[in-house]
Amino acid sequence: MFREMRRKRQLLSAGESMDILDNGTVGVLALSGDDDYPYAVPVSYVYDNSKIYFHGAKTGHKIDAIRKCSKASFCVIDQDKIIPEEYTTYFRSVIAFGKVRILENEDDIRDAIEKLAVKYHPKDSEANRKQAIAREWKPLCMIEFSIEHMTGKEAIELVKDKNQLE
Repeated sequence: MFREMRRKRQLLSAGESMDILDNGTVGVLALSGDDDYPYAVPVSYVYDNSKIYFHGAKTGHKIDAIRKCSKASFCVIDQDKIIPEEYTTYFRSVIAFGKVRILENEDDIRDAIEKLAVKYHPKDSEANRKQAIAREWKPLCMIEFSIEHMTGKEAIELVKDKNQLE
């Protein structure tokens, strides 16, 4: 169902790809938007156990697109170092394909927003975090992206560098 990556030498391992998702701070969610135009939107997210969670408003383009079609892709760029003299970039990135859904169950919503909050403010106290979540609870919409297929890729120059280190 999903295409194989053409340049297999540049394929990152599943572990390396998961590390990129764990450590990234912004990803781009791509959906089928209005009039079937692609709609890609940057989101803050948290990765946990083959799922990606992010939040948004309860209404708007993103929510309308999710309700229309659950299929989506999600991309995180880990590195993008421009090498002008080579007319290239030394990049590392991950792209995931899967299905998105709006969380409805309060326990699922709370679990997801807690994970997101801890990722972006790990040193905050539990009491303060709970107070912030309570303050934003009413307008909060949490979305879950279930990964069905994922590939990570890096520039061939980075592959060569790794091979020289081995």
